[in-house]
Parts: sequence; C-alpha cells; structure tokens
Amino acid sequence: MSELRDPIDRLAAETAFSGVVRVDVGDEVVLASAYGLADRAHAIANTPDTRFGIASGTKGFTALTVMALVQDGTLSLETTARETLGTDLPLIADDVTVEHLLAHRSGIGDYFDEDIERPITDHVVTIPAHELDTIEAHLPALDGFPTKFPAGERFSYCNGGFVVLALMAERSASVPFHDLVAERVFAPAGMPGTGFPRSDEPAGDLAIGYLDEDGPRTNIFHLPVRGGGDGGAVSNAVDIRRLWVAMFEGRILPTERITEMVRPHSDAPDHEARYGLGFWLHETRDLVELHGYDAGVSFRSVHDPASNTSYTVISNTAEGAWPISERLDELMLG
Repeated sequence: MSELRDPIDRLAAETAFSGVVRVDVGDEVVLASAYGLADRAHAIANTPDTRFGIASGTKGFTALTVMALVQDGTLSLETTARETLGTDLPLIADDVTVEHLLAHRSGIGDYFDEDIERPITDHVVTIPAHELDTIEAHLPALDGFPTKFPAGERFSYCNGGFVVLALMAERSASVPFHDLVAERVFAPAGMPGTGFPRSDEPAGDLAIGYLDEDGPRTNIFHLPVRGGGDGGAVSNAVDIRRLWVAMFEGRILPTERITEMVRPHSDAPDHEARYGLGFWLHETRDLVELHGYDAGVSFRSVHDPASNTSYTVISNTAEGAWPISERLDELMLG
C-alpha cells in the first residue's frame, strides 16, 4: 500500500489537495485517504466517506437511467427528442435521437458550451440558481441556441443534451427524474450516499465547494439549487466504486447493454479520449471513466472491467483532483 500512499500523500501536501482518493483492486481497498477540509469555516475535515458534488460525473447516472428505459421499451435509441418535447425547444432538429444525445453527437446548441473558453467560475446560466430545482425548470435556460451541426456528424460535448435526456426520461416514464435515477441506478447499485440534495439544505457529511484553493467563498451561486441530467449529483468514493461493480455485474442493466454503452462511439482527440454512451473511454486502453469539473468541483474515476480495478479522486475545489489523478495514471497504468 505504501507504494501508492507515500507518493499520493506527498503530492497531496505539495498541492494542498482537499478531497478523497480511493483505489480498489478486486475485493481489496488498496487506498482510501482523505485530505483537507469539507467545511473551512468550521474546520471540519474530509473523511473517506465525505460526499462531494461530482458535476458531469452525473451524466453516467443519466445515461444508465435512459438505457434502463430503453431496456424496458419506454424509450428506444431511435426515439427522437421531438417525440417527447412537443413544441418545446423548437431549435432542436427533428431527427435528433436518444443515441445522438447520449453520444454527444446531436449537434444541438448548448446552454453551457465548453467550446467557448471561459473561467470555470463564470456565471453562465441566466436563470437564477434557486429556480433550477426541477428538470422542467431548465427549459428556459435550454431555449434559443441554434443547431451547431447536423445530428450524427461528429462528437461535440454537450451539457444541454443531457438535460434534454433527463427531460425525455421524466416525461416518458411519468416519474420525476431524481426519483427515476434513484430507482433505476442508486438502489440496484447500493449507493446510499448518492443523490440530488438541494444546496440550500446542507448536510453534515457533504463537502462545501470552494471557488479558491484557500479562500472562504463557496460555489452556491454558481450551480443549480438541485442537480439535473448534466451535473449536480453528490456522491462519495465508496459509492462510485459500488457503481462500477454493479454496472459490470449486470445489476443495473444486462451486460450486453453495458457493453454497448462502453464501446467507443466517437474519438475525442481534443479530450485525449474516446466516448461511448454517457461514459468517457481511455484513448488507447479498455478503461471506462467518469469526469466532473465545475466551480468548486473536480472528479475523475477510472475503472478497468477486466481486472475489476478502479481509482477515484474527488475534490471540493475546481482544480484539486487533476494532479492526483494524473499521478495515479502513472502509478496504476505505467
């Protein structure tokens, strides 16, 4: 264990890392270490079980939920967005399908376009954060963005597409999206620490997201008061491990569905990666990944299905996870 712990401890000290690092190899927890403070004002330390926002890591949950609805026939990969949107979001092309959205190949205009360079702490959404408490409440934020390219033409990471998927799931199943994810993903995977709590109802085991590496300002005004299809869920490192195990044991979806989700659907050279349906894939190896990056949030988890090995780095600052994650790549992948 010291082969991992010593270099990670040193790097965490050098970078003032605030968060949790966990490494699992088969049934063995090789490393589970916490650093820094979950609440700076009250000097509450992070622990291995502390929950954090995971930003776009949420997209994996959304994808699994949508595929569960595909599995039971409520949706199909060929279902068009228009079939559930009706007259809402008229600028979304009529031929955009569930599969296009899951693969980030829809071409729809994005309310949070990551092709536009801006500080992660910019206030991008024009709707007041406290009003974004349901999926339907996101409709005004999604509206008015012209199509970027024809559906299926190429990969282009799209946050808004996963809000549209959440809306489609909610409307087609007639179940609120947050309840649907809990039923289809969190319950079968055994993830009691994962969910979509409101940010104005703080919990004692939830790390506060900070805008600066050592400052007092939090991210409460930067994110929706309750997460949605593209981000905003909270989780902890142990639950992320449970997710990977449950996925590849077939407890969330049949294994053939998972195989379809984690095969490459696109190359994403700008991201030094490939992409499946809701999951990042390593550029050259058969590794499945979840990533999250937002104001006060950084998260990356990597899983090797062949060896049942995974490592997760999760932080309550926007940049904190990346040095540790890169070092784990070196240590784990060689």
